[in-house]
Amino acid sequence: MIEEQVILVNEKDEPIGLMNKLEAHEKAVLHRAFSVFVLNDKKEVLLQQRAHQKYHSPLLWTNTCCSHQRNGETNIQAGTRRLHEEMGFTTELKELFHFIYKAPFDNGLTEHELDHVMIGYYNGEPQINQEEVEDWKWMSVEDIKQDMVINPEIYTVWFKIIFDEFYHFLEEHTV
Repeated sequence: MIEEQVILVNEKDEPIGLMNKLEAHEKAVLHRAFSVFVLNDKKEVLLQQRAHQKYHSPLLWTNTCCSHQRNGETNIQAGTRRLHEEMGFTTELKELFHFIYKAPFDNGLTEHELDHVMIGYYNGEPQINQEEVEDWKWMSVEDIKQDMVINPEIYTVWFKIIFDEFYHFLEEHTV
């Protein structure tokens, strides 16, 4: 199996090359990524718990899905693909914003990503891929915000960073 490659970018999100995913995380090279948030009609967020066998952040709770765009794939195409691969459903996605973050992990790897954040809506029950996802749950935005204060260690680093931005978006758009 060929290792998946990530798209290396500059701070303007212009592609500057490709690199194997693990190597990019070992070298902390800036690359393109995406994070999908799915909400239901109750304005709850669909969270996933990362599978226990993931090479970083296993069993931590995070947004609905996230990954890396493939060469030639749009952000929306990538988000739609990965949502189906991890959570077993598709829905229309809309890109909200992007930002750059850098977060080292205990295992020596570092996420250094230009992350495109997308939103979609769905009211069904996901059919999770157990190689990727351990568990899932719907949670209100307020409950997530409160739980992050009480139990920050059970959430992924990037989710905590994104959620602050995402929370403000929800405040503006769900009144």
